[in-house]
Amino acid sequence: MSGLVLKLGPRERIMINGVVMENGDRRTRLNVLTPDANVLRLRDAIHPDEANTPVRRVAYIAQLVLAGEADPEEGRRQILRGIEQLSQVFQDADSRAHLAAATEAVAEGRFYQTLKALRGLLPRETRLLAVRPAS
Repeated sequence: MSGLVLKLGPRERIMINGVVMENGDRRTRLNVLTPDANVLRLRDAIHPDEANTPVRRVAYIAQLVLAGEADPEEGRRQILRGIEQLSQVFQDADSRAHLAAATEAVAEGRFYQTLKALRGLLPRETRLLAVRPAS
């Protein structure tokens, strides 16, 4: 059997194709058989007030498209524009790999993979924003 396997804890919430679902009182294992289903664990979701840094803003747009709350074509344009801006800052090889993966995924309309690739930049962004230039 192929597909995505979700292991959910008690009361854990997920969104599949824009529909929010909550698990019951016990741990559950679900097999998502439909290819290209849009699945997002809500514990991993970026909340609107958390989209307050450059990487988080671009990732949030991917999340909105994934959730069916934004037009895919407009989202694609905004994400690609954001990735271009991020590439001006993230110039190390590993960050470039994340940006290339995000670009490829968005070009193919795979917004979950776009979100996943962009999330890989969050620790680097946190470190960069924590460094303050000397006055």
